[in-house]
Amino acid sequence: MTLHPLYSDEKPPERFTYPFGYEPHPLCRQAATEVQTYIASHKELQDDADRGKMFGVLVCEQQGQLVFLAAYSGLLAGRNDWDYFVPPVFDAQQPDGYFKQEERAISAMTAETDRESRKQRSQKLQRWLFDQYRMLNAEGQSSQLVDIWQGYYRDRVVRKFPLPPGGTGDCCAPKLLQYAYQHGLQPRCMAEFWWGQSPRQEIRHHLQYYPACSGKCKPVLSWMLKGLNVDPDPDTLSHPRKPIAIVYEDDSLLVVDKPSGVLSVPGRNETYSVETVMRERYPDSYVAHRLDMGTSGLLIVAKTLDAYRDLQDQFLHHEVRKRYVALLEPPAAGQVLCPAKGTIRLPMRPDMTNRPLQMVDMEHGKTAVTDYEFIDSNTVSLTPHTGRTHQLRVHCAHPDGLGRPIQGDELYGHTNPTTSRIHPDDTDRLMLHAAEIWFRHPVTNQPMHFVLPFRHDKLHLI
Repeated sequence: MTLHPLYSDEKPPERFTYPFGYEPHPLCRQAATEVQTYIASHKELQDDADRGKMFGVLVCEQQGQLVFLAAYSGLLAGRNDWDYFVPPVFDAQQPDGYFKQEERAISAMTAETDRESRKQRSQKLQRWLFDQYRMLNAEGQSSQLVDIWQGYYRDRVVRKFPLPPGGTGDCCAPKLLQYAYQHGLQPRCMAEFWWGQSPRQEIRHHLQYYPACSGKCKPVLSWMLKGLNVDPDPDTLSHPRKPIAIVYEDDSLLVVDKPSGVLSVPGRNETYSVETVMRERYPDSYVAHRLDMGTSGLLIVAKTLDAYRDLQDQFLHHEVRKRYVALLEPPAAGQVLCPAKGTIRLPMRPDMTNRPLQMVDMEHGKTAVTDYEFIDSNTVSLTPHTGRTHQLRVHCAHPDGLGRPIQGDELYGHTNPTTSRIHPDDTDRLMLHAAEIWFRHPVTNQPMHFVLPFRHDKLHLI
């Protein structure tokens, strides 16, 4: 049975879930618990799911009654037709269907066959497949997947990527909404959770809720959500304008204490930042480097362009040294702890289908090196030798790093994704602090060294 009754006194939310940043509604949590119980009671499904799989739930109303739908991304135990879950938007797995027949024919082409002909035939088959996906929205409209992709990105991406990535349309959220629209159900809220092992490159935690992927799903869901009253993007919400304390100042530069929850430079939706505040006082100032929005601590601001260029040159030639302090999540039961000190070497690159997430890639990633030393059982000192985006967060969270995410990390940890953006609260912040920095003064050439203790109710360390 695909449609499942949901018995609850909980009222549905007034607006539908914004799928790229949400706190799971209690109705979704209840539905997810039922799905998890079902998976655990079917060995064939659990054996495959244990290897790592994303699942989703969609709570709907049907004639005034609450029901829910369940879905999984891609295939589950090699199939896409399990009765408990919604079917795919288009079933390409039929062995006698055109897609499988053509796929077999392409695979049978010999090595001597012209590679360009094989490539063209594969591209033609991929385009044919995407043309079978006609996606619905809440306004009752229908559009082909390629048209949705090209209409969303227009010239800036389409010239290089005229077709969506493989697997687009087969993730949980599109499958759930498509089935709901086809059967006259009224969507109320939605959530996705991970089951099983984390992929080697990405960081996923068992039973953790996650937003829909941005690369594949954002164009599709932007179309499919038309006609629904959807929660706002939490990134567009205003954040508290925390004061920025000055640690040191002279004619050439400032060193400031950046609070958690404040950007280093203006963002796409948020203009309040260290740089905008400093430019109100010093119109020619530039932030010399960046800290993640959730990270607090020491940040250098150049007052002049010459000072900025000199500091940039120091960063380029690795003359600047920084040390961070982080409070980690407690180790999992039975987890083997890493040595008290050491070096993490895990090359990294952006997750192109799910920005701003970063991933470990031993083959194509850029070198990323971090020295660490535990201060106590949960607190660690981190010294990066490279400056990759989210380097410290990934190196702490990844199983081949410390295997323990930083507390409050909504991207790589067990903190509910985007909760800290929806409900900004310093108690739930990312517990990462830039505690110490060394550099050369851009004018006097004198060595500069600053220390800023991490003053927080959970941590009082330098």
